[in-house]
Amino acid sequence: MARQDINRAFEMTVFVTVVEAGGFTAAGRKLALTPSAVSKLVNRLEARLGARLLQRSTRQLHTTPEGDAFYVQSKRILDDIDGAEREAAQGAAPRGRLRINCFVPFGVRHLLPILPEFAQRYPDIVLDVVISDAVVDLLEDRTDIAIRTGKLKESNLVARKLGDDAMVVVASPAYLARHGMPLTPAELGEHNLLAFNFRCQNETWPFLDGTQSLLQVTPRGNTQVSDGDSMRHLVLAGMGLGRFSRLHVQPDIDRGLLLPVLEEFNPGDREMVHAVFVGPGQQVPARVRVMLDYLLEKVRLA
Repeated sequence: MARQDINRAFEMTVFVTVVEAGGFTAAGRKLALTPSAVSKLVNRLEARLGARLLQRSTRQLHTTPEGDAFYVQSKRILDDIDGAEREAAQGAAPRGRLRINCFVPFGVRHLLPILPEFAQRYPDIVLDVVISDAVVDLLEDRTDIAIRTGKLKESNLVARKLGDDAMVVVASPAYLARHGMPLTPAELGEHNLLAFNFRCQNETWPFLDGTQSLLQVTPRGNTQVSDGDSMRHLVLAGMGLGRFSRLHVQPDIDRGLLLPVLEEFNPGDREMVHAVFVGPGQQVPARVRVMLDYLLEKVRLA
């Protein structure tokens, strides 16, 4: 049982400030404490935990592995305390502007249809929605949540998986009537493969090579576009082949407007869909948290 005279939150605050400021003197200036008082508080914390958190030298200060772990947890706890106090001061209802960046097909088919109910649940949240296939920097663009596909790169962002979807290569009946149906991936070199003009996660199209091994085909054609919906319209118009997630083109396939190509060579890979947001170390506001929970509740991907 914790002693009543130990202010653990204050000890965590001092330790976190020392790590972020890089020393006792700088931390003392931020906390209005003397360097010796800061040093004593850290020493007392280490003695209570029975672990060395900081390695000191005459010029530098470094966290130990135990110190790294304690810093991360302390920062999260202090952020939670700040968030709880902020929400209590503002009232229980989440409020404020919520900026969401979402790629086109998901936005049109999944996000926009569920926003009216969300707005009814949380009338104090102002929605700011950007539907675009361009990948934004959340901090620079002041985006709270981004809906992204593909494998995520390591970053300071946290991701919640919303689902995944199968991939398919398609063409219009008119295009295939003019150029023929490719029977093997090798024949794709004779076709117009539409590509994106921005750097994306999957820059090649994977196929089985007949021996259950994968081969990668780089799409080369006479047109590049900035988003999946533009590519879909060009493929529908018979301009070439495109590779999409099923959720993007399944209605067109069902209506016979697009035909799957090389399905026997389809490796069955699936594209993951995540909601990403700025993670631990930054307080997640209530308006962001309720939207993340709402997406998990409402979004259903095949």
